[in-house]
Amino acid sequence: MKKYSKKERQTKLQEVLSDNPFITDEELATKFDVSVQTIRLDRVALSIPELRERIKHVASENYADSVKSIPLEEVIGEIIDIKPSKSAISLFDVSSEHVFKRNQIARGHHLFAQANSLATAVIPNELALTTQATVRFVRQVKQGERVIAKATVRPQTNERSITIVDVKSYVGDEIILKGKFEMYHATEKK
Repeated sequence: MKKYSKKERQTKLQEVLSDNPFITDEELATKFDVSVQTIRLDRVALSIPELRERIKHVASENYADSVKSIPLEEVIGEIIDIKPSKSAISLFDVSSEHVFKRNQIARGHHLFAQANSLATAVIPNELALTTQATVRFVRQVKQGERVIAKATVRPQTNERSITIVDVKSYVGDEIILKGKFEMYHATEKK
């Protein structure tokens, strides 16, 4: 692995973050063979915000007009990709306020809320409500883990006002939640 001077590393850091704003400080530290603290100092010197702020910025810049059914700030987790009526992806970092204090296991309602708000956000109508949800928690989630939820809209065979959205949530490659959400929505007038 090539060692960079501070100036070269900072230039490369800007390029990497331009290509992938969702890369973590830990991944950057490994990529550049430096400490996480060095990456944080480089980001501060370059006025590059931390990951959470970068995600919010990208989401508000790219997806604010796509999400009509729920205000973007009410989505639990950070939307990192959305194709209305097709699919969506969000990230949720489990922190101390999301877990039971005695065992640091995430409270289920936070994981459900991430999946449910993503199912709502993928519906491209101003009114989208959950009429029924079937959710199975596959394994517990601990404080410090990142949950990635992926919503997929099932193809509709008729012009009903109910759309089925399947959501699977993962920690790494391991599935932690499977959900089926029946979403009522006001159909758009043509």
